Amino acid sequence: MVMMSKNAKGFQVDQKVVYPSQGVGVIKAIENKEFKKEEILYYQIYIEVSDMTIMVPVDKAEELGIRSIVPRDDALRALELIGEAFDPIPSDWKLRYQMNLDLLKKGSVTDIAAIVRSLYHRSKVKELPILERKLYDSALKLLEDEVSFSLRKPKEEVETMIFNRLELK
Repeated sequence: MVMMSKNAKGFQVDQKVVYPSQGVGVIKAIENKEFKKEEILYYQIYIEVSDMTIMVPVDKAEELGIRSIVPRDDALRALELIGEAFDPIPSDWKLRYQMNLDLLKKGSVTDIAAIVRSLYHRSKVKELPILERKLYDSALKLLEDEVSFSLRKPKEEVETMIFNRLELK
């Protein structure tokens, strides 16, 4: 049974949301599905960047970190953060990777900006290990995605803004 309810626990059909580590998606439907003989309400979220549809139980959305796209001021703050000085990160790549992975899972736009900033500058010192390079690429894509939606600018323009800020240091 498909419900096109206006609101179920905060999100509504056609609303853009951020799914940490996946990107910006659009809620296509809010529907009941039977799971283990129990009716559960799900968000059906389409993630354009990966051309994937994800079903998320409404009551697990907050726990999974699904949130609204940040307001313009928060997106601009994340861009500012990229150009700021920062404390050196651990040289042990495994420790660094785990710290950044934890930040990515938290999924705030400033956490993602911090990952991009630290790994970009680390890559200028020494080539990143493959896993860390993938993490950097994912974080960069997530940041571009959310900031472009928040500022209503094309991704290419946001990418230029990000790299201009990164090159300030």
